[in-house]
Amino acid sequence: MNKTILAFTLLAILSACNSAPKESSSIDTAAIETDAPNVKEPKFDFGNDVSHDFGTITEGEKVEHTFKFTNSGDADLVISSATASCGCTIPNWPKEPIAPGEDGEIRVEFNSAGKSAMQTKDITILANTNPVKTILQIKVFIEKKDQ
Repeated sequence: MNKTILAFTLLAILSACNSAPKESSSIDTAAIETDAPNVKEPKFDFGNDVSHDFGTITEGEKVEHTFKFTNSGDADLVISSATASCGCTIPNWPKEPIAPGEDGEIRVEFNSAGKSAMQTKDITILANTNPVKTILQIKVFIEKKDQ
């Protein structure tokens, strides 16, 4: 009989624990402000200058091109890095923030020493833009030196 009372008591306690009202864990989405149009972001505007063709050069020549851009966004543009797909290509970028409406330049130098034929190199720019990655490209055809 004691076992029956004990079992009944335990059943009553467990039932009472499970019947308590549960708090809602859902988020009240009406309370969250989502002003996506009001988010201030910087933005690269290179115009049509995202690719440059140097044409034909002779092996050993160094050539450079300056990619010009405007920050057409509404927040400071900060470039964290600019890297090339090859050590023969060296990008130089502004280290200071570019204010909205201001212009900037990324200078890219290509060294054709030891290269031949058609070469295409990508310059990957990481910045606080959306998307974070922007890719510029240079192309060049390299003729061997006359021996």
